[in-house]
Amino acid sequence: MASSRKRPTAKKIAVALSGGVDSVVLLHQLKHRPVSAIHVHHGLSPNANAWAEFCRALCRRWRVSLTVKRVRVRRAAEGLEAAARRARYAAFQEIDAGIIALAHNLDDQAETVLMNLLRGAGGRGASGMAERARRGGKVFLRPLLGTTRKEILAYARRHDLKWIEDESNADEALTRNFIRRSVGPLLEAKFPRWKESLARAARHIAKKEAGREELLRKFLHSKGLRAPSEAKLAEMLKQLAARGARTLIEHDGARLRVYRNKVLLDADAPAEFSHQEWKGESLLRLPAQASERSAARRRRAPPARSSPSAPHAQESLPGSRRPALAARAPAAPVQRGRARLGSWPRHRRSLPGGTRNAGPRSRMALAV
Repeated sequence: MASSRKRPTAKKIAVALSGGVDSVVLLHQLKHRPVSAIHVHHGLSPNANAWAEFCRALCRRWRVSLTVKRVRVRRAAEGLEAAARRARYAAFQEIDAGIIALAHNLDDQAETVLMNLLRGAGGRGASGMAERARRGGKVFLRPLLGTTRKEILAYARRHDLKWIEDESNADEALTRNFIRRSVGPLLEAKFPRWKESLARAARHIAKKEAGREELLRKFLHSKGLRAPSEAKLAEMLKQLAARGARTLIEHDGARLRVYRNKVLLDADAPAEFSHQEWKGESLLRLPAQASERSAARRRRAPPARSSPSAPHAQESLPGSRRPALAARAPAAPVQRGRARLGSWPRHRRSLPGGTRNAGPRSRMALAV
């Protein structure tokens, strides 16, 4: 008897069609499949309307459904290219397709990696563009990422395809065009396969980055924390890799810090500075000041050999006749006296008012 359950339908695929040779070739290869196309009208060129009409005519001839999305590019400090890319990806999120096929090629990959390296990007930037990535609920595929621009042009001429040329591609004020038209030919004269080499290096770095991402995801999951978004995960890794002494990342009610080349998680750390009520005291102890003095004492003191199961500082130790300890730290001279006598219980936790260098018992470490 046949099951009454419906089989899950395959995700719809949309080709990002700019009208350039790369996207025209990609659509030509996929047009016999159940695909649609999307053209993003940026409105930045006087020829933008003509490009949209070219895409409409092409899709009518190939019987492919086309969506034209008009966007407003808000120029920001990051530059026109980045602003247009943000607007374009926002438009992709609005269409009824779970998979977006992009026409980036191997030359684009090499140029992207070189640009990111020159900007001082970390491992994620050096890994370039991913062949498959998820962003905002959509899956982005780049089927031509291993194909050179020369091979794409040869394919287009062999099949007598027509495409448009974006006049901005000749503007070397744009970083990518400067690399493509001026830097690339110089590199090719000395290193004929520089594009393939950079693309191969990007794949190696991407594998390493993927491993680090998976490690961080598993670490967060093991501590009962929700998985971060792709963008936040990338930012978390970027900050953690910097290994700054003051690195502090908040996620899902927990805090991640870097201490002695390890990632520490403190889910219950108090705020760095909390509201204090003044009742007329001549001396008001602020939490931040107490934290700094506590951290200074710990740096001067020898490392404690305490048990991970030590009781709270305000509880009496089992079998001990001493009263419960007060929450505030004792004065430094008293601490030194206790250290000489060696009679005070060693089971002592870090003080309330959390610091950036809190004791290891209140955190769980993950080597990075």
